[in-house]
Amino acid sequence: MRTFAEFQIMGRVGKTKEVGSTLRVSIAAEYGRKDNQGEFQSNPFWNEVTIFNENVIKWAKENVQPGDIVHARGTIRQTQWEKSDGGTEYGITMAAEDFDNITLSVKRSMERAA
Repeated sequence: MRTFAEFQIMGRVGKTKEVGSTLRVSIAAEYGRKDNQGEFQSNPFWNEVTIFNENVIKWAKENVQPGDIVHARGTIRQTQWEKSDGGTEYGITMAAEDFDNITLSVKRSMERAA
């Protein structure tokens, strides 16, 4: 039996940054809802996903802009490192294996329909 830890995020891109040979993309998932007066209250949660695949990095740098709606799916890995004071720090790496620009897909569909 194969075991795994997986994530899936659909949201808007905040920024991208190159870190070594990877590309990190911050994505806001919106969990807003209406308050008691019926007004929508925004409640975004930002997540940073890391892309390791060279081809996907190249494609994302050419086709993804802040504000675009993207879909990212991949594996979750707990990481740890030693801090300068000798303590151990823990974090999570969300390694995107699938990364699609929904905004771009919608634009292309509309262009074909026209």
